[in-house]
Amino acid sequence: MEIWINPACSKCRGALTLLDAEGAEYTVRKYLEDVPSAEEIRGVLERLGLEPWDITRTGEAVAGELGVKGWGQAPEDRERWIEALSAHPKLIQRPIITADDGTAGVGRSEEAVRDALGRG
Repeated sequence: MEIWINPACSKCRGALTLLDAEGAEYTVRKYLEDVPSAEEIRGVLERLGLEPWDITRTGEAVAGELGVKGWGQAPEDRERWIEALSAHPKLIQRPIITADDGTAGVGRSEEAVRDALGRG
């Protein structure tokens, strides 16, 4: 399994602590440094079963600068959001855990991390 993290994020650190406590094997991706491509984001969204606006941190300063709160959320708007997430990775919700079974989850709670462990 792989976990996309921002080391400064308490939710990310909590997820790592839980994964370590459970003896999980995983790879860390510091996605602010190793920025996911638009194609990778599309793949994660498919695994999550979510749309890009569902994993966008709209409270970030860059979100305000881009005006994402005013963007449409229709199928024709999808690529605009994906490109923004790739160009501005701070906008990506975290942590994202991709499980070995092909699924993924946003690990913002202990329950969500445990769910990913069960699928990992």
